[in-house]
Amino acid sequence: MAQVEATTERVVAADAEKVFDALADYSGTRAKVLPQHFSEYEVREGGDGEGTLVHWKLQATSKRIRDCLLEVSEPTDGELVEKDRNSSMVTTWRVTPAGEGKSRVVVSTVWNGAGGIGGFFEKTFAPKGLGRIYDEVLDKLAAEVEK
Repeated sequence: MAQVEATTERVVAADAEKVFDALADYSGTRAKVLPQHFSEYEVREGGDGEGTLVHWKLQATSKRIRDCLLEVSEPTDGELVEKDRNSSMVTTWRVTPAGEGKSRVVVSTVWNGAGGIGGFFEKTFAPKGLGRIYDEVLDKLAAEVEK
């Protein structure tokens, strides 16, 4: 089983605190910035950063749907970590200042991939697909915080 990683980043024209607060707002902003690949979104505990428990289904391809139940932590300033209780998947969001009134958002997801030929294809194609999904999330996030 090989570890699979997908990373995407974007500079957003809003200060880091505003962007982080929007990402950590699971009961409001986060639901608004998720594209059609996400369904059955539900905040089950908390709703603002650390201590939040959120559920969604992520449809990465027409055949691949992942049922996610994510525990949210904030290990350091500007960092949200979403650990999936249903799999090995961990997504980390980092928001850092990137100049006057700008911030850099980096989202990285890692998980234990399948073995064999299936694992080869997963490691080859899944990061690109997940990267496209996160590009959509970051587009919507930018539109939301740059208002």
